[in-house]
Amino acid sequence: MTENKKLNQKQLIRELAELLDETGLSEIEIEQKDLRVRVAKPESKYIAAPQASIAAAPPAEGAPPITAANPTGTVISPMVGTIYRAPEPGAAPFVDIGTTVSEGDSLLIIEAMKTMNHIPSPRSGTVKEILVEDGQPVEFGEPLLVIE
Repeated sequence: MTENKKLNQKQLIRELAELLDETGLSEIEIEQKDLRVRVAKPESKYIAAPQASIAAAPPAEGAPPITAANPTGTVISPMVGTIYRAPEPGAAPFVDIGTTVSEGDSLLIIEAMKTMNHIPSPRSGTVKEILVEDGQPVEFGEPLLVIE
């Protein structure tokens, strides 16, 4: 393998690792011609989900913080995926309107690429509004709920 090709592969791996952090995903895989790369966070950082062997990302960087750009307490989707309000089918939802939450508490799960990603509360407060339905697809940046 040429030195230039090794450098390109290292750069690709770095970019994919950065993408994992930015999106909150636990793993990503791409395949191009004769190259196949899979980057995954270590298994030890995940909590086993109640369903099968799906891993859930820890509540670290999921939802954006309340800032001048987001003053209302609206929790925004950090990724594209499918919303689940409960940890498993038939279980009680993580939160309902009126639920008091602490910073870091799981609010929802977004399934992306068959990975369950817990969306943590960016701050303590009370859930005032839930803007998504269970099983609904969401886009990056879409409002999910409001905490005051």
